[in-house]
Amino acid sequence: MIRLRSVLRFLPVALLAATLAGCGVNTIPTRDEQVKAAWGNVQNQYQRRADLIPNLVATVKGYAAQEKEVLTAVTEARASATQVQVDASTITDPVKFAQYQASQDRLSGVLGRLMMIQEAYPELKSNQNFLALQSQLEGTENRITVARNDYNEAVRLYNTSLRTFPTVIWAKTLYGGQKPAQPFTAAVTAQTAPTVSFDAPAAPTTAP
Repeated sequence: MIRLRSVLRFLPVALLAATLAGCGVNTIPTRDEQVKAAWGNVQNQYQRRADLIPNLVATVKGYAAQEKEVLTAVTEARASATQVQVDASTITDPVKFAQYQASQDRLSGVLGRLMMIQEAYPELKSNQNFLALQSQLEGTENRITVARNDYNEAVRLYNTSLRTFPTVIWAKTLYGGQKPAQPFTAAVTAQTAPTVSFDAPAAPTTAP
């Protein structure tokens, strides 16, 4: 009899918990954590790329030291990208998130220029160290793409839960402090393929 009373005492609590779970009370914090986890993976992949760049630049410099402008641009873009301070709060801060994406997109652009240099230097193109670094960098770029896509999907689900029924009820009450997360967007330069020319500049013409 005592055990039965104990069960009956906690039955309303259990029913309430089940009802709340069914109404999506846990959806927002769950998806918030998924966004943060996906964001951490994006950062890890960008860090992996940043770690590869110094060796890549050093290798290219050994064969194409005259490409000083591109080498300097890559080094400066890497420094700029790694100096942007980010944490979990960056996800919901449009300004900081835009700064982070812009710095990484800028680095992607100059890296593309650096990798195209190999076409003008056959010895560099066949260097085993360069080929290994190139392969690692290509793999990392693929991981970055996957990580960003996974992050954007997590953001989509999370942001949707803040605006749709029934989870919007909890967004307006229990989780009133939750802000929409910022997604990655395609860079403006992503729509245009880079143009690189290794032709010698034309000699200046003199007036007759």
